[in-house]
Amino acid sequence: MHLSPEFGLTVREIEASGIKIDERIDLGLTGTSGLENAESVGRGVTEFAKAFSKLRPEIVVLLGDRFELFSPAIAALLLRIPIAHIHGGERSEGATDEAVRHAITKMSSIHFAATASYRRRIIQMGESPRSVHNFGAPGLDQLHTSRSLTRRELEQELGFPLHDPFALVTYHPVTRDANSAAAQVRCLLAAVNASGLSAVFTMANADAEGAVINAHLIKACARHPKKFKWFPHLGHRRYLSCLKHVSVMIGNSSSGLVEAPSFRLPVVNIGDRQRGRERAANIIDVPCTRDGILRGIKRAISPRFRASLRGMHNPYDRFHDGRASERIKNVLRDIDVSGDFLKKSFHDLPQ
Repeated sequence: MHLSPEFGLTVREIEASGIKIDERIDLGLTGTSGLENAESVGRGVTEFAKAFSKLRPEIVVLLGDRFELFSPAIAALLLRIPIAHIHGGERSEGATDEAVRHAITKMSSIHFAATASYRRRIIQMGESPRSVHNFGAPGLDQLHTSRSLTRRELEQELGFPLHDPFALVTYHPVTRDANSAAAQVRCLLAAVNASGLSAVFTMANADAEGAVINAHLIKACARHPKKFKWFPHLGHRRYLSCLKHVSVMIGNSSSGLVEAPSFRLPVVNIGDRQRGRERAANIIDVPCTRDGILRGIKRAISPRFRASLRGMHNPYDRFHDGRASERIKNVLRDIDVSGDFLKKSFHDLPQ
């Protein structure tokens, strides 16, 4: 999605950071349908294979569970390039991400899990314990190493006042529920409207029916410009600053489970998309109905619930020092990928 204008053309942020881009592979993602996404993966396998053949990487590092990852994973597997996978072993039973994640685990030779329970699950899938590491979620490093925007700075960058109570809403397609996005986003908008909250809405991802969700969000924000504002892309700094300053997060994004606990931010987690993921005490699970979401919002913004989160531990931040990425880098630096490295044995659990 980095190369897509529809999703904010975020490649510009990578360029601005000074990171050198060796290849640009445009998968043509639109978030319209499963067929178009399947065609994108097929096109990506060809283009990644060409890129890897030219660049000749020693290891391909893949993070997460997006369906697009099938493209570099299949290309690397067939070109006999070792894969290191970050965030394996997790569960998200309402999304096709679940199958993508576990499939890439079996394609990979090196694993970096985000919690101890996820590390055990990777081993349960037959991976050698020696190849499975738990350093926490590397995406949390920036919480320890970079300065968040102040409330006033965030308001200036958003061009929108943050009057309490205020919500950040991030909702993505539940890809195991076909043709459900329109009904689901209507329930979400009805609940947010009924709550009286003001809100910043972020763009849905490129999963099938993501475009349906975005169309509804854009219309709702246009109807209520003083209460709602829609952003195709906030960027990491503004997104994390929102988590610091808003009253509640609403939606079904993994960021509610991974990043939000570090801010002790109440999260109303809607439906099944994140079912099965390890979660902290900040999560309020609700069904995707207007009344269910509204009840969750009322509980989340209550002083009693917010007070209950004092001292809460984020299970994805193992060492609390912002050095997960450094630890991953050190493992990758020291690995010897020569010889029979790619010949994996299946690790059977004791009977």
